[in-house]
Amino acid sequence: MNLLIDTLDSLWKVVAVGLLFGAGLPGLFALGMRELSPRPVGVDADGEIRTARPGTWHTVFGYACFGAVIIAIVGGVAFIVLGGH
Repeated sequence: MNLLIDTLDSLWKVVAVGLLFGAGLPGLFALGMRELSPRPVGVDADGEIRTARPGTWHTVFGYACFGAVIIAIVGGVAFIVLGGH
């Protein structure tokens, strides 16, 4: 019974880290892309969609998302290289 509990304890840790890095980082990257994309503001006389640049806070948040992704990647590589595996 002790072996089963130890195995399940290790399993949930692996699943949690897998979800964080497998879905969390790409999701954070996508959120950064969404925040930096131009916003539609209307249609002009020719029928083309006019767009506006994202606001200051959208830009700051988008770059913060990219920074968090880069820090996580560099931290993960450093963790592996330094023997923390």
